[in-house]
Amino acid sequence: MDTAAQKVTKDLLARAHSPDSANRIYSEKIQYRPFHLRPTSPPPAQFNARAARRRAREQDKAKRKTKPKPLSARERRKLGLYDIPKEGQKYEIYEPLNQLWLGYAREVLDNDLYTGGTAAAAKLASAEFHGAEVEVSRSRCPGRVGIKGIVVRDRKFVFEIITKKRGVKVVPKEGTSFRVEVPPAPEGDEAHGPPVGKFSFEILGDQMMLRSVDRANRKFKTRFLKTV
Repeated sequence: MDTAAQKVTKDLLARAHSPDSANRIYSEKIQYRPFHLRPTSPPPAQFNARAARRRAREQDKAKRKTKPKPLSARERRKLGLYDIPKEGQKYEIYEPLNQLWLGYAREVLDNDLYTGGTAAAAKLASAEFHGAEVEVSRSRCPGRVGIKGIVVRDRKFVFEIITKKRGVKVVPKEGTSFRVEVPPAPEGDEAHGPPVGKFSFEILGDQMMLRSVDRANRKFKTRFLKTV
């Protein structure tokens, strides 16, 4: 500390203390005491890391603002993302899908394909029906009876069926029974001999009023047919 600064400091102390006290305070507490300009400042490395984290948070926040939100179900329906275009409403396009479903149905039914009964009905009720060829056998609306085609959309309350001549038909499941025919494997089966005619099953639409993913793990009880 230079002489001018020492003189100013001693003059300030002399205003509040006696000369002996001022000299003692100056020599003990001021003269050789180090003076830190910023004693509480963090080290540069820590300061840089904190600034980097702040910048990363700001960049992430800005990125989330610019990222588009996913479309809601209502918006997807409004845009027609689930609608089948007119050129795609042809029965021939979905015939290979039906062949895949027949192989899947034979695998699911296994021996129940030949015996039928409640076990086969329960398996079919919880099966996936995209690609299945179904026919309306009973319905509260007589005009729907006889509609036959390949299921292109298995929704919660309706089947969307592509027919051979009339395009896509939306058939409600409620109050409707569907007939499904599953032919045996072309090469036959060792336990049941050569292949015979198609095996026909009838399922209740009332028991299928669930999404296909929800039906997979659901167990259905045997019920009597309703009068329609």
